[in-house]
Amino acid sequence: MKTENNDFPLLIKISFSKLFEKYEANLTSESELVRQRAQRVLDIAKKHPKLSEGFLNEKQVTKYQAEIDLVLEDLFSTVLQENEIKIASIPYQYFIIKSSKRYKNIIATAGEDYQVQLTDFDSDQAYIMGCAMILNMYYGYKVDFRRPFYYNIPDKQGIMRYYKMLYNGDFIHIEKTENTIEITPEDVAELIENFDNIALWKEKFPPHSWLFKGFVIANMYDATTDVALSNFKANLLKDDAKNEDFVEEFQAIIRAIFNLPELKVGYTLFNDEEEQLEQLPYLANAESYILNGKSNASCTSALCDHSMDYLFKKHEFYCISDVKKYHKLYPDNKLYETLDRQKVQSAIMTSLVLDGKVQGIMEIVSPNKQELNTINANKLHDIMPYLIDSVRRSKEKEENEIELLIQSECTSIHPSVHWKFRKEAKRVIKEQLVGNQVAFKEVVFDNVYPLYGQIDIKGSSEARNVATQKDLILQLKHVQKIVKRIYELESLPIYEQIDYRINSYLEDVDEHLQVDSERSVLHFLRTEILPLYSHLEGKSPALKELIAKYYEIIDEDKGFIYQHRKDYDESVMLINKKMAAILDQKQIEAQLMYPHYFERFKTDGVEHNLYIGESITKNNSFHKIYLYNLRLWQLQVMCEMENSFYKLKEELPIPLNAASMILAFNTSLSLRFRMDEKRFDVDGTYNARYEVIKKRVDKANIKGTNKRITQPGKITIVYSQNEDEKEYLKYIAFLQSKKQLVDDLEIVEVEDLQGVTGLRAIQVSVLYSKKKDNTKEYYTYEDLMSEIDS
Repeated sequence: MKTENNDFPLLIKISFSKLFEKYEANLTSESELVRQRAQRVLDIAKKHPKLSEGFLNEKQVTKYQAEIDLVLEDLFSTVLQENEIKIASIPYQYFIIKSSKRYKNIIATAGEDYQVQLTDFDSDQAYIMGCAMILNMYYGYKVDFRRPFYYNIPDKQGIMRYYKMLYNGDFIHIEKTENTIEITPEDVAELIENFDNIALWKEKFPPHSWLFKGFVIANMYDATTDVALSNFKANLLKDDAKNEDFVEEFQAIIRAIFNLPELKVGYTLFNDEEEQLEQLPYLANAESYILNGKSNASCTSALCDHSMDYLFKKHEFYCISDVKKYHKLYPDNKLYETLDRQKVQSAIMTSLVLDGKVQGIMEIVSPNKQELNTINANKLHDIMPYLIDSVRRSKEKEENEIELLIQSECTSIHPSVHWKFRKEAKRVIKEQLVGNQVAFKEVVFDNVYPLYGQIDIKGSSEARNVATQKDLILQLKHVQKIVKRIYELESLPIYEQIDYRINSYLEDVDEHLQVDSERSVLHFLRTEILPLYSHLEGKSPALKELIAKYYEIIDEDKGFIYQHRKDYDESVMLINKKMAAILDQKQIEAQLMYPHYFERFKTDGVEHNLYIGESITKNNSFHKIYLYNLRLWQLQVMCEMENSFYKLKEELPIPLNAASMILAFNTSLSLRFRMDEKRFDVDGTYNARYEVIKKRVDKANIKGTNKRITQPGKITIVYSQNEDEKEYLKYIAFLQSKKQLVDDLEIVEVEDLQGVTGLRAIQVSVLYSKKKDNTKEYYTYEDLMSEIDS
């Protein structure tokens, strides 16, 4: 029988000899009906020996169709004709010897022009599958080429239906011919490594070099529902990558697909930005056989050129059927060496590609050689859609998490105002879908009331200057000690001159630290002192030890002594961290009272902005009572932050003071998001007055004095309207009754600022609570300072 393209390793003879052998065995059956049926079939076989010899063309089959129908009657039960979808055919070719009535109806419904073809299966694959049949049935090799085969056939409504094929090969016999080429174990080893090399397969199995006698029975069932469900699961499957059972569950699936119990699965992430392979951070129990314990590695150091070409350029499977063999052949190949070290003897690697870009590599490995090869690698074709969809969802989830992190740490888009940005984004997308090119409009919130507060470190510049001064003096004195020591060993005038210059720098730094003092001293040390050290180290062991100690106290990253300045920086960092944490925690509670916009900043202290109003909440629910409540909440939080600061002060490397201030602004204003700077700012000329006061008032003095309006131990409330004064006096009286503020309230005038006059301020001391074993529970600022100093 010649196939449609006349290109197949087997010369096909449709023969029923194997079927007749089955009936001969039935002659001794205990059932009379079975014996009678067997005798009837064998009488036909005896009368028509051509049925056993076989037919080489379709015309001969047609000539004996009536006899063939009788011989195959048991395989095509009349009572199941309307239900079974069954055909008698030849392997991987479309030639029907006999079929059930239901199959004929399905084909008829598809239309006269419809050509039945196996999906995802071409003539080259059919040729190789024919060769695999020979290896299995004649030579007894366990070459596993089985994979699901489907016919896609449209129904009368034009809907594509999927029919899965199940082949029965009981009636097949394979024989050699005069053109047969004997297959050796070496040939098999070469073939299973080169599934896609059709030329190699045709070299080992020339066309029609083997004889196929028999036929196959193909049972089909409608798998449309299964396929649809599978696609649905592929789209909706929610694999939680952090699920600790994920790796084991997926590994069990792979083992079942390949029918190999010792397989293991590994994963390696590809970082496109860094161009390196990485361990998956979110799969704690997932191994990477490529990295073998390393957290990351460059592609060139972990892979070979051949594997990189397959995985990153061709996006195809890369198979290694005998790792040990190839490691011996190519001892410098890092990939073979890495796999062999892990006792991996065969492997399949496939790149996971999303939108044309490699996201990672899945590794299937086996401890046995040739278990994994280019033939059974084709099984992965059936699960790759699931993997790619899983990668897509994981990628989207990762990107969402990154965006959330960026928003929480880096931007001013607070959850309270996110709805308006979302609304604008939806508008833009909707317009773009209909072809309109529109820009993202500015987001503005009108008629909102601002609240501002800060807890600021007092004298921070002076404290940093003192720390810098101490570090420079310490460094200069250590250098001077080395110079004096060398002068004792080698009394050259130049060393005396260097000592004089060091003394000059010490006097300048000690008396008054200038703006460029630090830069000048460090330049002197870097250009004149350090170049001497390599020469001085050889003068004496004592000198060498002094120089070694000098380098020990120098900060490697900064290149200078960083002790006192480090204490200062750590003190500021601890203060900011503690104050910000309190504010953030309290904000969660405040948002539950009534939604409002919130942002904070860390400088030399912590500042915060609050904005509340109808346009922010978007619900018609705003009342000024919520503004008053937020002002009282702010004052209470400032008291708590003051208490926390002075408890923390005892633990600071450098004792620092802080002063708190609240700015009360009676008029509503507009808040605009500045797209260029990605932050909110007040809008309009009049509203800018509010920003001027915020930036300058904490440095202002009490009018007619040299005394700052902000003082340690006190909360200062700056305002301009009488209504604000009356309101805050009520809050202060309330907190005094709760023993949070001292009964020492004072109202002062604030000196005129540039463009701003008429400001006043309420100053009131905080009542601190130690809550230890002391008999006195509450302290004023003076009491607390005395307690700390003692």
